Amino acid sequence: MKKILIVTGGSGGHVMPALSMFDHLKNNFETIIVTDNRGSKFINKNKYQFNLIDVPNLFSKLYLFPINLIKFIISIFKSYFFLKKKNINFLISTGGYMSIPFCIASKFLKIKIFLFEPNSVLGKSNKFILSISKKIICYDKDIKLFPKKFIDKIIIIDPILRKEIYSYKRNQIKEFSNTKKILIIGGSQGAKFFDKNITELVLKISSKLQIEMSQQVFDKKEKYIIEQKYKNAGIKFNLFDFDEELFKNLNDYDIAITRSGASAIAELSFFNIPFIAIPFPFAKDDHQYFNAKFYENRGGCWIIKQDNFDINKISNLMIQLFEEKDEYLKKKKQLTIISNQNTWNNVNKKLLELFDEN
Repeated sequence: MKKILIVTGGSGGHVMPALSMFDHLKNNFETIIVTDNRGSKFINKNKYQFNLIDVPNLFSKLYLFPINLIKFIISIFKSYFFLKKKNINFLISTGGYMSIPFCIASKFLKIKIFLFEPNSVLGKSNKFILSISKKIICYDKDIKLFPKKFIDKIIIIDPILRKEIYSYKRNQIKEFSNTKKILIIGGSQGAKFFDKNITELVLKISSKLQIEMSQQVFDKKEKYIIEQKYKNAGIKFNLFDFDEELFKNLNDYDIAITRSGASAIAELSFFNIPFIAIPFPFAKDDHQYFNAKFYENRGGCWIIKQDNFDINKISNLMIQLFEEKDEYLKKKKQLTIISNQNTWNNVNKKLLELFDEN
């Protein structure tokens, strides 16, 4: 049986698809996961076994560059011996700087490298490794910053979601109840903006509509402040930080306000939840904006840039959507079309074919 190593780390947007990929491949290949300290926070230790190899960020603090460079070189040797010991046939990298040592070591060992890019902009790590890779798995055929000479390496696939997600029915509700249900997914990057501004938006909407909402909040101090504001306004609410089982309740919501991480909006699309995307403006190469643009171009969402955020305009938009419904239902219909072919079997077939052929 051929052996596959999946290297992932950093944010949940990298790790969650990597775990899904593991589930797709584990029955046909001997599959191993390696991550770093950051990535390990997003892995259920009771469900997945993984190896931990931490890699320094060379450019995080320039005064530490000499020390980090030595550590980085050491991590290449560690990767080399790990790959050789495990006798790996294929390496799958989900991007991020922690994957680079494994990719370099794989090149020396003549291990076939497959990249995974869930964003609509090619990440810097993937761009660095692209020339020595066999293929790159993408969601978007028009991926930005992609060198044209490597265009034949792209393999297009539907968003790779967790297997249990497919067992849940997609949202088909076309009529609103008296209570409008709103989901807010702020992510960990730029969370302060969401904590302050989206909270004020919710309070303004609640003066016009009866709402119930669930909101992602990471900071404990902010969580307490938001709780008090919602209690005083008589809003029914739930506050959470990271919830790997959020998908189980997605059918409860009418609309979402979200950042534009590839995994988050892929799940919203799958469940036909129209969403207002407010991309994190400081994401590398503005990739969150282009992630959302992929869905906006297909009629599935609204995009509001953080610099153009206007509480009055957005609250009026949401109230209008709930009262008139036509624009809302158009978005819902388009999301159904976008995600129609995204089934476990379709994705599984494409992944297995890719590695069987190579």
